[in-house]
Amino acid sequence: MKWAIVLLGLVALSECMTKVPLLKRKSMRKALMEQGKLEEFLQKYPYDLASKYSRYATTSNLPMHNYMDIEYIATISIGTPPQSFIVLPDTGSANLWVPSIYCSSLACSNHHKYNPSLSSTYRALNTPVSIAYGTGSMTGFLAYDTVTVGGIIDSNQEFGLSQTEPGNFLYYSPFDGIMGLSYPYISASGATPVFDNMMQQGLVSQDLFSIYLTNARNGASGSVVTFGGYDSSYFTGQINWVPVTYMGYWQIAIENVMVNGQVVACAQGCQGIVDSGTSLIAGPPSEISTIQQYIGATQNSYQQYSINCQNMGSMPNVVFTINGLQYTLTPSAYVRQDSQLYGACTSGFQSMALPSAQGDLWILGDVFIREYYAIFDRGNNRVGLAQAV
Repeated sequence: MKWAIVLLGLVALSECMTKVPLLKRKSMRKALMEQGKLEEFLQKYPYDLASKYSRYATTSNLPMHNYMDIEYIATISIGTPPQSFIVLPDTGSANLWVPSIYCSSLACSNHHKYNPSLSSTYRALNTPVSIAYGTGSMTGFLAYDTVTVGGIIDSNQEFGLSQTEPGNFLYYSPFDGIMGLSYPYISASGATPVFDNMMQQGLVSQDLFSIYLTNARNGASGSVVTFGGYDSSYFTGQINWVPVTYMGYWQIAIENVMVNGQVVACAQGCQGIVDSGTSLIAGPPSEISTIQQYIGATQNSYQQYSINCQNMGSMPNVVFTINGLQYTLTPSAYVRQDSQLYGACTSGFQSMALPSAQGDLWILGDVFIREYYAIFDRGNNRVGLAQAV
């Protein structure tokens, strides 16, 4: 990763309209030099004078639309003048990509397509890129352009232009492309992720972002990604900080999963990722099967786990123990009630084999994040969790 290390003093005070004489003030850089502390400061905060004290650093909200409690999507723009795209902000991947005019796949036929010839700030790179997700995939090439995200103007941002999007999944998706927000280690073709580029350019006031997801109980509006900070109005109680165990996904340690006070999964401890791009909570098939039995879910002909909606009042809580604290999911949190299916209820748990060097991973998707406001702290490599309002 290339970090732009620029040493800047604080911006001098400008002369006001009433011509009051300027008061000379030392820059932070000069003050630290006189105290003999500049070298120590820069070792601890190597880019801090460029980002934390930059006049461009900010905290900015990117509103998201709750699409049927399945996906949370947002609008960004790419290019000069801006071309708008609907993207899925995804902490489970690292690349930004959108459909392009070079794509002839069915999935591109009903989505917005980026046109390089319409942007004066487009810069070709032509490095091939290929990305596969749990559902859906794309191939294409990388380029640079200006990307505007929630009011932040992110110049020279690497992004993918799709040429193929195989299958039907992306055709039916409400989003055009995906904006990955995980660590650059898992970025396809080594592309710099959006948030990394923001940090390098000193565009955010803190090297963290946070996510609040609405649910059916508090309405569909109000979901948001906050870049450069977090908002205490979205949670109650304290923030509990959990160390990142592997800087690829936003991966953390889970101690166990309990039902009725009994450990039913992850008995020896396991690893999980906090993933805004996954709708449900996913885990190893055998352990998810056990949880489905405890909550009374049965598999239907569509390979989904159905639940009798009338049983929700007597169903148990499912509790994840993380960093010594218990995170409780009530039936109203983990049962999905689909009004379009005439009151049908389905389980919020899903079987998925996701092997890694640290063992099979669990995915704490939107079912979990709706209940627990999530802060993704790159400066300290930790995830903050707090009870969402």
